[in-house]
Amino acid sequence: MKTLLQGNYAVAEAVRLSRVQFVAAYPITPQTPIYERLSDYELEGKLKGVMMRTESEHSAMAACISAALTGVRTFTATASQGIALMHEMLHFASGNRVPVVMCNVNRVVAIPWAFGSDQSDSLSQRDTGWMQFYCEDAQEAVDTVIQAYKIAEQVFFPVMVCIDGFFTSHFLEPIDIPEQEMVDRFLPPPDIPNRFDIKNPAYVGNVVSPEQYMVFRQKSFEDMEKARGVIKRVDDEYREIFGRGYGYLEAVDTEGADVVLATSGAMTSTARVAVQSLKDKGYDVGLLKLRTFRPFPTKEIQEALKGVKKLAVLDRNISIGKEGIWCQELKAALYPLKERPTITNYIAGICGADVSPEMIEEMVINTLKREDAPELPVWVRRDQ
Repeated sequence: MKTLLQGNYAVAEAVRLSRVQFVAAYPITPQTPIYERLSDYELEGKLKGVMMRTESEHSAMAACISAALTGVRTFTATASQGIALMHEMLHFASGNRVPVVMCNVNRVVAIPWAFGSDQSDSLSQRDTGWMQFYCEDAQEAVDTVIQAYKIAEQVFFPVMVCIDGFFTSHFLEPIDIPEQEMVDRFLPPPDIPNRFDIKNPAYVGNVVSPEQYMVFRQKSFEDMEKARGVIKRVDDEYREIFGRGYGYLEAVDTEGADVVLATSGAMTSTARVAVQSLKDKGYDVGLLKLRTFRPFPTKEIQEALKGVKKLAVLDRNISIGKEGIWCQELKAALYPLKERPTITNYIAGICGADVSPEMIEEMVINTLKREDAPELPVWVRRDQ
């Protein structure tokens, strides 16, 4: 069913269709409409189970972890300072191997105070053991949330679905909302162990020795590697049923291109316009849309960029003291290749600053003109 929806409301639809049994959240801009719409669904009887109003994001995640340990399907949403406050509990979620699904609506982190889109809030949580997916638009957000439950409940890792604040979250788009019957066919009822079963009691989160701790860390690492196959199978099955799939990434005309532009999130849609314009002008340019951040799709990236001479990485984030975070990951992924592209990192769109197709075209052309990549990232602003 096609309908016009804001991205936040589209995420709420996906949560409802996934028959989530427990929601705990604390409102924070620009995530609040997800929480509000789910509250409406609860009032109308469309969302079964329990919706818990908490006093903070830290408490919301703690509640989701506890609920997931009893075997129910859980959801929360946050952004910016909210995910920063959650940080401690994110480690507890992955350490306890609970399949919590969370939507993070990317927003800049203070200080100074601001509200625009910036991926630094979620990317700064990259080492917490959460799987992370970055969506280009609201349709992808709907589909990814539904997929996330099937993935999480097979590999027992929490999943973070990220959308751009005030772009994807608030823009109205035509969305194909799947039929409940089809979602039920794809996503069966949860089969999550109840670790608070009074007939089979167990201790959760015991203290361990250093050697035992290493065993747990290694097991988590190995299971995250195995999750790669699950992500692909789930996406393939979703494509078969619904006609849409996204893979780890999307490579458009990358093979042997003179230059490839790498993007993630909502800026990818703008980049598509810029890349087509450059093609019309005779440039041999490709596009690499990055969707999966953890586990990072190293092999798929190496394959997509084989023979590429130059890579321009567009980051809506910054790791102070280094460079854009996607750029760091791409450099690490490509390092083993004997022939690898020179990589220029562009920082743009921080806090939702405007990034036009013309600005992206200039980045690509600038990359083509450079003989060597600059050591530091190139900052791109409209007022420059």
